[in-house]
Amino acid sequence: MSSSVDDRWDDGLIARRVAGRAAPQDPAQDAVEAGGDVGAGDPAVDAPEDGERRDPGLPVGGAYGGSLRVRLDALHELVGLSRARLEAETLAEAGRVIDEATARQRLSARHTVVAIAGATGSGKSTLFNALAGVPVSETGLRRPTTSAPIALSWSEGAAGLLDRLAVPGRLRRRPLAGGAADADLQGLVLIDLPDHDSAVTAHRDQVDRVLSLVDAVIWVVDPEKYADAALHERYLRPLAGHAEVTFVVLNQVDRLSTEAADLVLDDLRRLLDDDGVALGEHGEPGATVLALSALTGEGVGELRDLLGRFVQERSAPARRLAADVDAAARRLRPVYVADGRPGLGERSREDFAARLAVAVGATAAGEAAERAWRRNANRACGTPWLRLWRWYERTRDHGSGTDPRLQSPVEEEPTARQRVEQAVRIVADEASRGLPVPWAQAVREAADRGAEGLPEALDALAVEAGEPAGRPPRPAWWPAAVLVQASMTLLQIFGALWLVGQIIGVLEPGLLPPVLVMLGGIVGGPLVEWACAAAAKGPARRYGEEAERGLREAAAACGRARVLDPVAAELMRYREVREQYVRVSTVPVHSHR
Repeated sequence: MSSSVDDRWDDGLIARRVAGRAAPQDPAQDAVEAGGDVGAGDPAVDAPEDGERRDPGLPVGGAYGGSLRVRLDALHELVGLSRARLEAETLAEAGRVIDEATARQRLSARHTVVAIAGATGSGKSTLFNALAGVPVSETGLRRPTTSAPIALSWSEGAAGLLDRLAVPGRLRRRPLAGGAADADLQGLVLIDLPDHDSAVTAHRDQVDRVLSLVDAVIWVVDPEKYADAALHERYLRPLAGHAEVTFVVLNQVDRLSTEAADLVLDDLRRLLDDDGVALGEHGEPGATVLALSALTGEGVGELRDLLGRFVQERSAPARRLAADVDAAARRLRPVYVADGRPGLGERSREDFAARLAVAVGATAAGEAAERAWRRNANRACGTPWLRLWRWYERTRDHGSGTDPRLQSPVEEEPTARQRVEQAVRIVADEASRGLPVPWAQAVREAADRGAEGLPEALDALAVEAGEPAGRPPRPAWWPAAVLVQASMTLLQIFGALWLVGQIIGVLEPGLLPPVLVMLGGIVGGPLVEWACAAAAKGPARRYGEEAERGLREAAAACGRARVLDPVAAELMRYREVREQYVRVSTVPVHSHR
């Protein structure tokens, strides 16, 4: 791809065209780009028709009209968006089409380049001379006769086109009497190619190179080689989509009877139909098939008339490029068209968040928060003797070194990591299901990159949730419950002191009152604690649920930022290139006509 085109595009997540156009060129430079030779021809003839300028700052399809311009621009953007995801070999054909479209739009739009191709002995050089009206291309029994492309131009201004085809100046010709008698052929540039079945490899290479650059081609076959497998398998079948710019001529019909010529022509049409070449019959677009004899002149006039109308339409370059875009789109279809509707649905996102919540231990964290709330309630509302006993048990457990919380991370960490990896793998498979291979691989790679630090991030969230800052919040009734529990404790102490005073003789004897006071405190303390525990169930459960929900949301947000968002970005990129591919491939092929 030319640097002038590359500079206007960015290969980020969403490629954007940079605003701005190249500075206008001077008239002489415009004339050269239009295919003229300022030093040798008339600038007015060489310049683009109707004062049209080929501004190299235009988009790649800027010099073409209608759907072809839309498709070329879409193909250009499609290649730019895909470079980071597809192999260079996959995009090579599309890049070549863009390059050729850019090169062709800078050359003369008034000329139509038509190549005459055929096998050894088919008579293509004889037909070339018959159309020229003067011997231009060498004919004879020596094979191969044509060793290099020979150009025949009916008007000035085709120098740029012939330079592009690498036709040397010594092999550029003009028809008889300068073409004054062939007004309908003004603008025609006819190229006589070497034999496509030549034993010389360089000749076949020249044929392949020129055929990829010309606007149309005339295939010349003879009654003996019209069914040659090399012709059909190497050229006609691969170029079946170029039927509108293809002529197939059965030459040497003077050697056949009328009935035999009709039979051969019908069989040729059948072979072309088997090749997938649409035949332009009954007014339908497609290849033109006719029989003639270049040696006797039979049918040559009909071919000249067809060529005249074809050239005067001046649509062959656009038709050829449209066919090239069709071919590039067909080759790219496997890497852009998905099976079904791939993507991340809401169900997949929810399942991913649920798996992360399991991996991070959200349920266990919620239960731990609920237990912490209840412990805090017991500390505030429990009897001091029970709290003292629990403190003694905790001290003994810590001293023994058997706290299971110190051992659980060692046992649970591998399991949690495996669950995270499994969650990432599942969501990547769901997101990439049905995608073409390159884009499915890109989705999986994005998920894998995001998952690299995900287990550690989730571990940090779990630790933070397991060690909350400060105590759980207390409801409004807690102070009253603490006061009542303190009153029960004071009753126990007061009753005990009263009883001791009676025993030592300080107070008057009376066993029942102090016992009742002590019994009220002893019974009332557990009752208050039980009532507080019953009242704390609801708030403790809600506190645990909030803690679990918070950890779930934090884990989901972490997974979304690290995995789901990169995956969604890749899917968005695929949807954008898919949209561009649809623009390239679904615009009607013949709408440019």
